[in-house]
Amino acid sequence: MLKQRMITAAWLAPVTLIGLFGLQGGAFALFTALIVLLGTWEWTNLAGVIVSRTRLALVAGMAVLMALLWLSGAAFAVWPLWLAAAGWLLNLYWVTLYPESSQQWQATSRRLLMGVWVLLPCWVGFNVLRDSGAVWLLFVMLLVWTADIGAYFAGRRWGKRKLAPRVSPGKSWEGVYGGLAATMLLALLFALWQPLGVMGGVALIVITAVVTLTSVLGDLFESMLKRYRNIKDSSQLLPGHGGVLDRIDSLTAAIPIFALLYLQVLSLQVSAL
Repeated sequence: MLKQRMITAAWLAPVTLIGLFGLQGGAFALFTALIVLLGTWEWTNLAGVIVSRTRLALVAGMAVLMALLWLSGAAFAVWPLWLAAAGWLLNLYWVTLYPESSQQWQATSRRLLMGVWVLLPCWVGFNVLRDSGAVWLLFVMLLVWTADIGAYFAGRRWGKRKLAPRVSPGKSWEGVYGGLAATMLLALLFALWQPLGVMGGVALIVITAVVTLTSVLGDLFESMLKRYRNIKDSSQLLPGHGGVLDRIDSLTAAIPIFALLYLQVLSLQVSAL
């Protein structure tokens, strides 16, 4: 298993880095669209669709929606990000009340609809952040990775109080606090590096706290759907690592929410300097 994980990571890491930071414009949008469409394929399974032909048709439908957003200019618009914000508030409600909440979303059609407000705004968020300059895309990627690392070590060392035992028994509140501490340090370093000014730095730190907690929710939400379906991984597309959604679950929440807060708050602070 370890050997397979290393082999997959050996090609996955450079492809991801080149795609996210070496491409721009339409090429970047196409690259991230392919990632999201792979995630859509896996989401159809989480939704309970098992017929391959139907799953492919649903993936094609998502591709059509993305094409329409691109052609209309909405691939860089703020309204899909507001859709994500509303959707993640609803997702928070469902995660908090699981398993009782499953009565509200167990229908396949509702779980498919979940995928629309999770995956489509994530793609828009990628486009918005890449269009604003690679530095902010880099920041949110580092934020999620840093939160994961901080949560892992803090949880192992001090973890006692379960965060969501009925959804993901391994996660603890101490892990969340460790992740927050790590990302606060990252935000402080970024604020010193970028010409944000005092108010911009404060805004970045507050936004970082919000997005860090949102990234935890993204992880918990996919865990909830997998637990309901009684599966360990979203797929085996990435040998040794599970599926695409297993790699980007936190990003599906963090990317659109950070992009929204960047457009509505942080970019205004930067432009005011």
